[in-house]
Amino acid sequence: MRPRLRIEMELLLTPSQTIGPFFHLCLTTDESAGRLLGPETKGEHIQLVCRVLDGDGAPVDDAMIELWQADADGSHGLFGRLATNDDGVCVFETIRPGCDRTLQAPHINVSIFARGLLKRLATRVYFTDDASNGDDAVLALVPMDRRETLMARADRANAARWTFEIHLCGERETVFFDV
Repeated sequence: MRPRLRIEMELLLTPSQTIGPFFHLCLTTDESAGRLLGPETKGEHIQLVCRVLDGDGAPVDDAMIELWQADADGSHGLFGRLATNDDGVCVFETIRPGCDRTLQAPHINVSIFARGLLKRLATRVYFTDDASNGDDAVLALVPMDRRETLMARADRANAARWTFEIHLCGERETVFFDV
């Protein structure tokens, strides 16, 4: 019998197994891509501050966020796209969406692109003070203790400024939808 040879090695990730840290080369720095409205746009003008965090709570400084939302009447679609800054933040100038159907509360559809993700993550932003959240068919599918991960919160000092934190993983992971 021949003695068995045991070889131990350390496996390292290669660029074909991850998307970062060079993902930031594809990101737009044009802040106008986050302006979904003009001065004449009907509806409640708001700022939506999106903050992307990793599993350790550290900011993701090279993510890209896309928004798709209804206008104030709940009919026409608005679109925006921004990269996060060094603090993992991007700020959209938009309106609070309306809703023309009774099955959904006003919400904003969000796609997240970031290093390490081969496909986008999809989630929604709801507004904490909206009375119709309880009637939303999609939100009703989310366990009650996880719904808070889909809520934008109003800034106490500025009622037109809403903050939405996106936790990519970990204990406070945002609810993502398989679309």
